[in-house]
Amino acid sequence: MNKKVNFLYIMVDQARSDFFGCYGNDKIKTPNIDALAKRGTTLDQLYVANPFCMPSRSAIMTGRMPSVNGARTNGTPLPLEARTFVGSLLDDGYDTALIGKCHLQNMTGMERAYTPPEAEKCKTDEDGYPDQPTTSKLTGADYENENSVIWRASPDHEVKTPYYGFDHVDLCTLHSDNVGANYERWLNEEVSNENDLKGAKNGLDKGNISSPQSWRTAIDEEHYSTSYIGRKTIDWIEEHQENASENPFFLHCSFPDPHHPFAPPGKYWDMYDPDDMNLPESFNKGSSPVLDHMRNDFEQGTSGRESTLPFAVNEKEAREAIALTYGMVTMIDDWVGKIMASLEEQGLLNNTVIIFSSDHGEYMANHGIMLKGPLHYQGLIRIPFIWCDPVQNTLSRTSELCSAIDIAPTILERSQTKPYYGIQGKSMLDMMNNKIDHHRKAVLIEDDREVIYLGFKEPQRVRTMVTDRYRLSMTQPADFYELYDLKNDPHEINNLWEDDNQATLRNQEIQRMLKLICEMQDWSPLPTGRA
Repeated sequence: MNKKVNFLYIMVDQARSDFFGCYGNDKIKTPNIDALAKRGTTLDQLYVANPFCMPSRSAIMTGRMPSVNGARTNGTPLPLEARTFVGSLLDDGYDTALIGKCHLQNMTGMERAYTPPEAEKCKTDEDGYPDQPTTSKLTGADYENENSVIWRASPDHEVKTPYYGFDHVDLCTLHSDNVGANYERWLNEEVSNENDLKGAKNGLDKGNISSPQSWRTAIDEEHYSTSYIGRKTIDWIEEHQENASENPFFLHCSFPDPHHPFAPPGKYWDMYDPDDMNLPESFNKGSSPVLDHMRNDFEQGTSGRESTLPFAVNEKEAREAIALTYGMVTMIDDWVGKIMASLEEQGLLNNTVIIFSSDHGEYMANHGIMLKGPLHYQGLIRIPFIWCDPVQNTLSRTSELCSAIDIAPTILERSQTKPYYGIQGKSMLDMMNNKIDHHRKAVLIEDDREVIYLGFKEPQRVRTMVTDRYRLSMTQPADFYELYDLKNDPHEINNLWEDDNQATLRNQEIQRMLKLICEMQDWSPLPTGRA
């Protein structure tokens, strides 16, 4: 315990807990991830701080809520001055590396989705938005590290390191077979016809698959982004050992899959038969203004189902998307097995904590809808989390409530690295070592929309509280509420909010949420003195 332990943090993108055998899925093949679960601790109730990429990943990196760390929504980069647990590890002598997707800064190169009317009124050609102080802080070259457009236009463009604490970065942007940045440059060197392989326009015959955003990629397994990230991860581990570095390492291996578009390569395309896939219990059940809007759009043929916005599907499309997603997951699992073999070959298994998790989940046909959005169903907000410690004899499984902001302080405590002021998460070590009775009584999930869609007339903000029994969500300014009894209604079909017999329960849970929101406000920075 005197020597600093290494860390390998494997992250997947947009993966629900029930995508894995160790979480009860008997349709999917994930033997290597399941083996990690058998060796370590599996968390059954770890919830995101936000159900979208950038704010969720930023919350994990900082141990602070999105409204506090500055990356409150997709499209708002994590401030460069933000403290991250990786930065603390670097300061404490760790060699730190990121291989794969990061998404702490904007990566599409697209303009903002929505401009508030009050900002539009003060807009000038020369000054931009003078009443928004974040404009000058979160723009400029230092916030273009992940911009895919710049990566393609400028051969010399690279991530400026240390990048939020990562001293080495092999970056991947975007998803599926459209992944860019360092991967795209590598692919250009490996194949002579890269532009003839990527995207739906170059897709191979996909048979009778009709699910939106699905194509059979022309990129083979060896050159697909999952293989690139897996290979680069193994290379980094081997080089670290060859260089005989005496420093411990923190290595973040981050896969862009299993994210839409659904385009697994080679054998993973048809590894699973759509007819064998189970539909969720909630498929086309339940009702809400948002659900009804998506279903009406689908029935009328007006759904925009080729974008990043959630949409409704029929049974055939749902089964196909599930099957293709499982193919992507199994490909990742195969590479997890290879990475584990490399750790064993290098003699590192006995001194490396291995973490497996996701940034957020996916609807994946819950209630008949796909992708992610402002409805905080369990499939979207509950993520897998496996902690495999080579030394500590942790619990094999726990159903204690945990938040993604708890990951940072857990890693810092296990690495014996001093935490920084302002962390809102709570270390999960005592919980996993069975030293405490309860970890959290409730978790808060924040969600700030910056698009106008799904029948809304303006952007919405959602706040959700999950307890050991209930899920309460408030959507404003639409004045839409959800209250589900997760014990008696685990598939979240019957909204109790409108039930007149539940007035006492409503009041009780609203009070609890208000207290929780107050509790999760920032205590940082400390005052410099008495005013």
